[in-house]
Amino acid sequence: MSGHSTYQPKTGIERWLDARLPIVRLMHDSAVSYPVPRNLNYLWTFGGILAFMLVAQIITGVVLAMHYTPNAAMAFNSVEHIMRDVNFGWLLRYLHSNGASMFFVAVYIHIFRGLYYGSYKAPREVLWILGVIIFLLMMATAFMGYVLPWGQMSFWGATVITNLFSALPVIGETIVTFLWGGYSVDNPTLNRFFSLHFLLPFMIAGVVGLHIWALHHVGQNNPTGVEVKDVKKDTVPFTPYATIKDLFGMVCFMLVFAWFVFYQPNFMGHADNYIPANPASTPAHIVPEWYFLPFYAILRAIPDKLGGVLAMGGAIVILAFLPWLDTSKVKSMTYRPIARQFFWMFVLVCIGLGYLGAMPADEPYVTISRILTVLYFGFFAALALIGIFERPTQLPTSIADSVLGGSGARLGHATASEPQAKG
Repeated sequence: MSGHSTYQPKTGIERWLDARLPIVRLMHDSAVSYPVPRNLNYLWTFGGILAFMLVAQIITGVVLAMHYTPNAAMAFNSVEHIMRDVNFGWLLRYLHSNGASMFFVAVYIHIFRGLYYGSYKAPREVLWILGVIIFLLMMATAFMGYVLPWGQMSFWGATVITNLFSALPVIGETIVTFLWGGYSVDNPTLNRFFSLHFLLPFMIAGVVGLHIWALHHVGQNNPTGVEVKDVKKDTVPFTPYATIKDLFGMVCFMLVFAWFVFYQPNFMGHADNYIPANPASTPAHIVPEWYFLPFYAILRAIPDKLGGVLAMGGAIVILAFLPWLDTSKVKSMTYRPIARQFFWMFVLVCIGLGYLGAMPADEPYVTISRILTVLYFGFFAALALIGIFERPTQLPTSIADSVLGGSGARLGHATASEPQAKG
């Protein structure tokens, strides 16, 4: 997609470095001259926002780790020490804790954008699968980080979630014992989770590097789903066009982030986590962080423990198979009237599951959770059938025509169902 390099070293030092380590050429080709579709909207800024949030989480996390004590007897007090005694410790902690929530806000928007515009379809299957792997690593990292304050919800959340592995036949109990470091959640558990929470973000950064590499190899998708046919007409250089757009979107996102940090820092947390962990006192209602709630609702919707674990894991893993489950040749749901309706129903189902995950495991919440769980998985089955019978609307002949218009800018219904050429 990037084509031949347009970078021209101007000074002797640049030419010397370019002949030995062309890192400046790589940066120029990736972030300056790289061609992007000219019709990208602001939903495409969330990739850049996620990269920024990952760096911010790593930096604040490393500094917090300098003051945190991963010991069951001192962890809670060390967090209070950070908040009260460390210079700007309160700011670092609120940036990190709210940053995790904003990270998931951005990633969910990023995922739904990919679903709507068919960013999982050929030739971007590997790109999409790498994104699902990043999502799984994010969830593991966030869960382990939630345990570190060692409050009531941290302790009991760790107890409930790690216990789920015991449902797995043969190896379940071994996994639980390994995670606990003994026969209950205690100091060895906290040490394990702290170590993994520190390590996993760097693994995420590595997979993000592969994700960006795959993106630059196959090129970005766009709102029409039509591939690039003429680089000069269909694309613009990444800088300044996409750079300015991404910076503006990032500033708007940071304003929302700052509002939570400075005005509502505990809005997305739980009050029970300001109570030190007490193994002898179980909270009345154990709930995970908000970004886990849809999957927690699916877990509780299945009466069998193993079935619930498999359904919860399957709700995430099934995303990796979307490139093969969706049988339509048209990428963007802008031109798929039936699939578009199912997509918005799917969004409502996910929001509903998130709400139900925060509710007690009582009626009518359990029954409604079961209905929405069926609808959640039904969406993926429906995509396979819709692609066979759906008649897409007309597609633009090119990206340039979708932006600038022009005569003969549309393809007929028959052409819309044909495979689209790779740019």
